[in-house]
Amino acid sequence: MSISFDLPHGAAGARIVVAMSGGVDSSVVAALAARTGAEVIGVTLQLYDHAEAVQRTGACCAGQDIYDAKTVADRLGIAHYVLDYESRFREGVIDRFADEYAQGRTPVPCAACNQSVKFVDLISFARELGADCLATGHYVRRIQGPGGPELHKGADAARDQSYFLYGTTREQLEFLRFPLGNLPKSEVRRLAEEAGLEVATKPDSQDICFVPDGNYADLVKKMRPQTAAPGDIVHINGRVLGRHEGVVHFTIGQRRGIEIGGQPEPLFVVRIEPESRRLIVGPRTALAVSEMRIGQMNWLAEGQRTATVKVRSLAPPVPALIGEGGQVRFEQAEYGVAPGQAAVFYDGSRVLGGGVIAETAPAVQPLAA
Repeated sequence: MSISFDLPHGAAGARIVVAMSGGVDSSVVAALAARTGAEVIGVTLQLYDHAEAVQRTGACCAGQDIYDAKTVADRLGIAHYVLDYESRFREGVIDRFADEYAQGRTPVPCAACNQSVKFVDLISFARELGADCLATGHYVRRIQGPGGPELHKGADAARDQSYFLYGTTREQLEFLRFPLGNLPKSEVRRLAEEAGLEVATKPDSQDICFVPDGNYADLVKKMRPQTAAPGDIVHINGRVLGRHEGVVHFTIGQRRGIEIGGQPEPLFVVRIEPESRRLIVGPRTALAVSEMRIGQMNWLAEGQRTATVKVRSLAPPVPALIGEGGQVRFEQAEYGVAPGQAAVFYDGSRVLGGGVIAETAPAVQPLAA
């Protein structure tokens, strides 16, 4: 299979830097890059201190993953660098993650990582090496449009990662390449086997990379102890219904863990007030949102006022009207819209841009007590 890296002057004399996480996807990208005849350099990020990284499993950029990336690079006969980005990752991703939860918001750490360490720092390093492009194993497509390169969803809807890449800038998109964007995962694994890569059957990383056991609350409590302070569970009509064991255990739209019986309808988390430690709950209808305001916007296509928007990574895009100042109105009420999450705008498969949900407006006003 021939996959183009869209090199400005062809493969001869070109240099491709590949971000190698140690997984099958980025390893196949390295193998495909090596087939072009260009000079290929693999770069792996160490995001944890050495002792911790050696023990960490089930997440990207871990000790075993660094070893796997090195093994793949050796098999392909390409240069390989390991960059210690522990402090940058902690400041730009982990600390920010904990701070967001401490403020009652629901962060998207993978998007934050892509916007800082993985793209900003890696692109800078690749340019220092004189590379013609930086290639990654993300399942998205870079398509040349009339106004320059465009970012599109991956062809395999089950693997599409465009939601997490909304912060990619136009300048970065000029330099980035995503050779797996048109492939299903099954074909990627076949290519890995064909190339004789030991990672061909390696499981995909799960959960948040720095929370491999999935228990983010323990991490946040350790970093921001105030999030574990108990407080009141309050109905949207003002009635105090009970107590909780820390706002860190809850996100907007959550039903599990409220444990308040005797209510006419199931209760959901509607709002989190970290300063007063209050957990505001109500029926599902109280989660309905008609509008939201988006901050930290990044536009890849200016001027569009109608689009579909995703407010969670697994949510389907829904129609919306984009107004001035980041105001967005849903065509129909949307549920589970949480401040801190990303809102990503699409025109069909094309990513128009996105930002962070700053605040929401309820579609239905709560009744008085």
